Formats: sequence, C-alpha cells, structure tokens
Amino acid sequence: MISIELLINGESYAVSVKPNETLLDVIRDKVGLTGTKKGCDTGQCGACTVLLEGKPVPSCLVLAVDAKDKDIQTIEGLAVEGRLHPLQEAFVKEGAVQCGYCTPAMILTAKALLDTNSSPTEREIKEAIAGNLCRCTGYVKIVQAIASVAG
Repeated sequence: MISIELLINGESYAVSVKPNETLLDVIRDKVGLTGTKKGCDTGQCGACTVLLEGKPVPSCLVLAVDAKDKDIQTIEGLAVEGRLHPLQEAFVKEGAVQCGYCTPAMILTAKALLDTNSSPTEREIKEAIAGNLCRCTGYVKIVQAIASVAG
C-alpha cells in the first residue's frame, strides 16, 4: 500500500492505495463520492469522467498514485453552498436527465468545454461530449442544456 494525498473538490484526502488502484475506485470506495459512476471500466463509456487539472479524463484509466498533487473535480464539487451549478440547473430545466447515470460525466465534460470555449457551436458541443455515452436521451436535450448555458 502507498499513502498519498488527493485534492478532490478543494479538499485534501489522505488515502492508502495499491499501486494499481484506479482513481475511480479510490474516489468511490475510499473517499465516498459516488457521483462518479463505474461503467465499462475500460475508458469507453465516459461514465467515470472527472476533471483532472480542469480536463475531462476517464478516472477508470488513471492510477490514483498518478493523480496525487493534481486538482481533481467531481460532480459533488460543482454545487456551491447548496446552489446548483448553472449546468446542473440547465440539465434539469431542459429535461436532459433521464436515468441520470451519464449525467455527472456529461456535466463535467460540458464544464471543461465552457471553461475553455464560452460560446461553442452545436458541433463543438457534440464533439466535446462524444466520449460520454448516454443510452436514454438521444443527446438532443443534453446539447440544448449545454447550449443554454453557453454565452
């Protein structure tokens, strides 16, 4: 076991991890933040996406030891003082949430896009979320929700 500190949503967490333990498993099982979902566990579905240094990454493909000393953001870190982030509000308002399994990753991916491009085109939105699979919505309302927040 290796003792490391992870900075998740602005809070420091001291955890002991195996050298081959993924960031996904540590976030869910050791830190207790279950908004990050386990899907395919091979980096193909995007359900486990978190922001690492502001960039969306599949946390199932990142070793926890490689994430130490890096800023990690999960869906739990978006709401501030009980107020939803504008993207979270937009997903609710636009009906972009059905089963909700892909929603945390979609929102984090959209946040990363809007942080670097505040006025993306519909095509840029679709390209940004292409690595996040949704089996319920058909993406139309998801794209509308993201576009509604874009400046």
